Amino acid sequence: MCRWLAYTGSPVLLDDLIYKPTNSLVVQSLHSRLGAEATNGDGFGVGWYDEHSPTPGVFRSIEPAWSDRNLRELAEHVRSGVVLAHIRATSGTAVQQTNCHPFRHGRWLWMHNGLLAGFSAMKRDLVLAIDPELFPLIEGSTDSEILFYLALTFGLEDDPPAAVARAVGLVEQVGRTHGIAFPVQMTVATSDGARLWTFRYSTEGQSRSLFRNADVAVLREQYPENPVLHDLADSTRIVVSEPLGDLKGAWHEVPESSCLVIEDGREELQPFRPAA
Repeated sequence: MCRWLAYTGSPVLLDDLIYKPTNSLVVQSLHSRLGAEATNGDGFGVGWYDEHSPTPGVFRSIEPAWSDRNLRELAEHVRSGVVLAHIRATSGTAVQQTNCHPFRHGRWLWMHNGLLAGFSAMKRDLVLAIDPELFPLIEGSTDSEILFYLALTFGLEDDPPAAVARAVGLVEQVGRTHGIAFPVQMTVATSDGARLWTFRYSTEGQSRSLFRNADVAVLREQYPENPVLHDLADSTRIVVSEPLGDLKGAWHEVPESSCLVIEDGREELQPFRPAA
């Protein structure tokens, strides 16, 4: 499948997030510990927000993250307080730039790990449910982008948890009509630049891995000799497909069937259930 991270906190260089950690995304692109595949080399992408524009910047490439020199250059110069980064392992759709995450619509970013099982059978029904005004904006061929546009259709910009619940509910409904037992496997991150929502859910109740960082102030007390922790603000929140390092107690698993909402360093964990 894929691996991703979502960061919100004081502005940091992309390099600090995607290269420097012991088990960074770039390391995971070659040697994922918890992913469905050890190698995630079918492209990557990074999206970030800054003070220059309400629309986030996006850089996507079909090159493997471990070998892309442009990513290295970018990472050493771009600084942001909200970052979404993704490395891709395709579940069958083409390796092309428009299929790389994160996807963008206006001020919104979206990325997904997992798959919609039986997508080829469901695709026509799902696409026809997308708002006709949004349909021309779809650029790629992935199930992840279709799920994004379904969420936009159902009101992502007004109420993300409700919109994602309706989108997932529709996929499961369509899946049942096609005899697909477990249509949805997902961890999702989406942001408008001010808030971050992450979701962990699968129809079968065995979702892909997802973790959040422990409170930085507590970690700083436990590990006073660790210089990395002194560089992070107390409001720092990171949600990842798998931990970025081996520091004991630094990572907590996000529960199955849940939505984690983060704003200004505050977290709210909610149950997530698809809506009919």
